[in-house]
Amino acid sequence: MKTVRTQVAIIGAGPAGLVLGQILHRNGIESIILEERDRAYVERRLRAGVLEQGSADLLRELGVGERMDREKLVHHGVHLQFEGERHRIDLSGLTGGKSITVYGQHEIVKDLIAARLAQGGPLRFEVRDVQLHDLASERPRVTVRDADEPHEITCDFIAGCDGSHGVSLPSAPAGHFTTFERSYPFSWLGILASVPPSLDELVYAWHERGFALHSMRSPTITRLYVQCPAEDSIEAWPDERIWAELQARLAMSDGWQLLEGPILEKGIARIRSHVTEPMSCGRMYLAGDAAHIVPPTGAKGMNLALHDVRVLGSAMTSWYRTGDQRELEQYSATCLRRVWRAEHFSWWMTSMLHRLPSDDPFGAKLQLAQMRYLCRSSAAATSFAENYVGFEHA
Repeated sequence: MKTVRTQVAIIGAGPAGLVLGQILHRNGIESIILEERDRAYVERRLRAGVLEQGSADLLRELGVGERMDREKLVHHGVHLQFEGERHRIDLSGLTGGKSITVYGQHEIVKDLIAARLAQGGPLRFEVRDVQLHDLASERPRVTVRDADEPHEITCDFIAGCDGSHGVSLPSAPAGHFTTFERSYPFSWLGILASVPPSLDELVYAWHERGFALHSMRSPTITRLYVQCPAEDSIEAWPDERIWAELQARLAMSDGWQLLEGPILEKGIARIRSHVTEPMSCGRMYLAGDAAHIVPPTGAKGMNLALHDVRVLGSAMTSWYRTGDQRELEQYSATCLRRVWRAEHFSWWMTSMLHRLPSDDPFGAKLQLAQMRYLCRSSAAATSFAENYVGFEHA
């Protein structure tokens, strides 16, 4: 078996793993990124597209924000819609000028992969049989098959950035992690449509038939979602039904119409919350979806992942430069404060905007009262805006 030595082994080539690799590279720290999927799959995997101010700034700091700044859509507000009326929350005005950036996660991944390869950093796709060993030692190991040839990678640290179904989380001894989770009794059906956005900012819509979201990916591509029963299959949703449901849930009392176009992709995702504590085991550190999942309502998933690796990259840099391990020891606690703030915000938005199967008219009245207060109270709107653009003091 061939043995390779590096400083940090990164499991997963999603945004978390690739951004961590970029942070380490810029601080002179060697790393190897391992990904089980092929490059084409990783670059076309559609996920979130809303970046907090701090996330967009981080990409610029790392030298991978040039295309983002050319193609991005900057939003200074979002809309809440209920009872046929739309109410704008002025994000920038309420947060001292902060905004959100719409730029697809798969585009970020493309930019990061291109930067990694241009730098000559090791990035291995289609690896198999990845296993993590000796996590509690000073020399953890990763064994992997690459083109049917077994390899062993020895390192100082392992970064588990491979999602909730990856190998990192289950590699810890039984009982090491504590899991907190909640499953919601509905799913999101999402589509990508070849049609210009019908509005220049996001719309979160409450409707008696269920939640709907109008978003976008570019000036010519619209991203839309509808709440659907948890057990629904995509076969139950032909294109005609999707558009009819979106038209009904996004309809305005003034006659505004949603633009329609060819549906390029569609899929159904279950909505759940999941947090793993602590976010480390020996010299393995979890980041992103490997440690936590949030409902997409608050647009926090990718932003939390980028915050995790910013903290982890800083801690590792400090250790290599000075031998000080205090930041590494505090990594989990530092990240979890922000994770739980985001979990609460995402749960709150989800609870306010979605109809539950058990809802009675009383529940609907409570939701409407909450939204009216949010749209009429500057204090409530400011709290919403701070959380949405990225509250820095979690």
